[in-house]
Amino acid sequence: MLKIRDLSTAVIGPLSLTVAPGQCVAISGPSGAGKSLLLRAIADLDPWQGEIFLDETPAHAMNAADWRRQVQLLPAEPQWWASTVAGHFPPETDVDPTLLGFGLEVWQWPVQRLSSGEKQRLALLRALARRPRVLLLDEPTANLDDASARRVEALVADYRGQHQAMVVWVSHAGAQRVRVADSYYEMDAGQLRQEAE
Repeated sequence: MLKIRDLSTAVIGPLSLTVAPGQCVAISGPSGAGKSLLLRAIADLDPWQGEIFLDETPAHAMNAADWRRQVQLLPAEPQWWASTVAGHFPPETDVDPTLLGFGLEVWQWPVQRLSSGEKQRLALLRALARRPRVLLLDEPTANLDDASARRVEALVADYRGQHQAMVVWVSHAGAQRVRVADSYYEMDAGQLRQEAE
């Protein structure tokens, strides 16, 4: 269980949120409402106050690297540092790129040839390869066509079902929120409001 209590930063909160194992929570809201900042705070990438627990373990009781290994943020614009796709994955990775429309040759592709949509899909595979318990997804299908977006939705649903992972999914698409999430929140001016399901 991911429990967030009275979380605040210089811009957002205080706010609280609970995500149960296997649950997906969708968050929408206008640009500048604080959605990405909320995800960054949960991932312990920005300073925050309040309490965040993964099961009974508080975030402050873990070092940042261990926390981020279990609580993975997929930003809207993922970063790439190695020259090839394979350089971004664990050596013994067992994620299947064909699930997102790639052939096995994708591992050898140079990063510089990737489109923004390909980077988004591969960054999701990169996150899943580390077997996180929590996925924080910041508009993971924003640069994708409908078919690719549906593949991403299916892969995330399968992962959370198999691993009882917790997902916080930021999306502007109302139809997508209905497809992927169990509960829905609107964020505005740094505050969360739960919407009727």
